[in-house]
Amino acid sequence: MTECRICGGAVEEFLDLGRQPLSDAFPRPADVDAEFFYRLAVGHCVECTMVQLMEEVPRERMFHEDYPYHSSGSSVMREHFTRTALNFIETELTTTDPFFVEIGCNDGVLLRTMAESGIRHLGFEPSAGVANVARERGVRVRTDFFEESTAAAVREAEGPANAIFSANTICHIPYLDSLLRGVDALLTPDGVFVFEDPYLGDIVKKTSFDQIYDEHFYLFSVRSVQAMAERFGFELVDVERHPVHGGEVRYTLARAGARQPTPAVARLLAEEEAQGLARPEVLQGFASSVTRIREDLVALLRSLRADGKTVAGYGATAKSATVTNFCGIGPDLVSYVCDTTPAKQDRLSPGVHIPVKSTEAFTASYPDYALLFAWNHAEEIMAKEERFRESGGQWILYVPEVRVV
Repeated sequence: MTECRICGGAVEEFLDLGRQPLSDAFPRPADVDAEFFYRLAVGHCVECTMVQLMEEVPRERMFHEDYPYHSSGSSVMREHFTRTALNFIETELTTTDPFFVEIGCNDGVLLRTMAESGIRHLGFEPSAGVANVARERGVRVRTDFFEESTAAAVREAEGPANAIFSANTICHIPYLDSLLRGVDALLTPDGVFVFEDPYLGDIVKKTSFDQIYDEHFYLFSVRSVQAMAERFGFELVDVERHPVHGGEVRYTLARAGARQPTPAVARLLAEEEAQGLARPEVLQGFASSVTRIREDLVALLRSLRADGKTVAGYGATAKSATVTNFCGIGPDLVSYVCDTTPAKQDRLSPGVHIPVKSTEAFTASYPDYALLFAWNHAEEIMAKEERFRESGGQWILYVPEVRVV
C-alpha cells in the first residue's frame, strides 16, 4: 500500500507487470549489463480514484538528451497536431499578441504551426535531442521541466499564457502538484489548460495493458481528473474523445467558476459509472484479462516457432517493452523488431534484447508473421505494408485479444 500522489489517500494495487526496463532505453549490445530495472505495478486510489504506478522512475532516467521518440514520425499524428494548433488559434488565441505554451513539445510537431502563424509561443522540452529538432523547425523551446519554479520564471519574463497545452505528457509527471501550481502561476485569469493522454476507460475496455509503462505514471479518467482539478482550484469544463494512441481524452481545465462545463463532462462521467471504472472488481477483472492475453500470445508464438515459421516485430514502441518483458518474449520467439527511428536501429529492445532493425530489413525479406507492437497505428502501417500481406504474410495483434489477421 502507498499514498496517492494527488490526494494522499490509500492506493490499492491491482496489477503487477513484473520487473521491467526503461521503456525507451534501447541499449547497444555492449551496454546491456548497465540496464536499469524497476517493478511495474499499478494501483488505484480509494479516495480520488486516480490510477497510478506504485513505483516512480526518476525523470532524468527517462527524459534526456538521447530520448528517441519523435512525434512527427506518424502522418496521423502530424495531421492531429496541425488541426489542434489551428483550433487553438481560432478559439483561444484571438486576443492581441496571445501567448501559447506547450508542456512536452517534443520535436515541435504542434508548435511549428504556431510559429508559421506568427503566434507567440514557448515549448517546454527537457529532452535536449528532440528539443534541438524543434528549434531547427523555427520553434521556441526551453530545455527544462515544467514545474512551479520554471513556470513562474516564464511568467515574469514573458507575461501570462492564454492557453497551456500538453499531449501525452501530463500522465508522465508524478509531481502534478507542482505542475498545477505552475499552470496557476502562468495562466491568464480566463485562460485554459488543455491536455490529452491515454484514457483509462479505453485501456480497460480494450485490455491494452501495454499502455502501462514507466513514462505513464497516471492513467486518467474523467472522474479522477475532475477531483484533481478541484483540489488545485481548477474546474474540468470540457472533455473530448480522440482515437489517437489507442484512445485518448482531451481534458480542458479552467479556473473554478470561469467557464460553464459542457454537457460532455456529465455524459462521460455517466459512461464511466456504467462501466464501473472506479470499482475494484472491474480493475481486478482487467488484470485477469491481461494474464489471459499473455498466455494466449506466448502459446501462439511457441506454436509458430515449433512449426518453423518466422516472426518479426513491427514497431519498437515504448509499449512493446511492457509486452515483451511481461510475457517473456525474446529473440527465440521474435527474431527482430523493425522500426523507422534511426536512434533505435542496430540496438536491442529493452530488457529482452531483441535486435532492432530498419523497416528496410522487413521489406527485404518478409517474415511469415509480424507481431504488431504499434497496434495503435495499425491502419496506417497495414496500408503502408500492403506488399507484406500480398506476399502471404500475416499480422499478429493482441489488443483487445490475441488474433491473426
